[in-house]
Amino acid sequence: MGATKSDLFTPEQNEIASLLKAIAHPARIAILEYLIKVDTCICGDIVNELSLAQPTTSQHLKELKNAGFIKGSVEGTAICYCVDKMAVARIQSYFAGISIQIENKDNQCC
Repeated sequence: MGATKSDLFTPEQNEIASLLKAIAHPARIAILEYLIKVDTCICGDIVNELSLAQPTTSQHLKELKNAGFIKGSVEGTAICYCVDKMAVARIQSYFAGISIQIENKDNQCC
């Protein structure tokens, strides 16, 4: 089997791309902001807050969970979601590193 395009990049580059892709939708950003505000909640709460259809909300939650941005735990018949602080720290660290590299550059572009 041939190499996939993701094989051309480092594991770190693939990880960051996956995280950024997961939040590259306004509904997912709104979900993250809501989860941060309330600390933890159930899918139905998010549906009510964002006025999205339940299947749409579930799909966005699935994408965020698959990327590692949120965690879910079963509570009775519902899944309770919260933000995974490690994923946020990973993105923060990545952009902090880029900022340091840019600040250390002497040359000016454009």
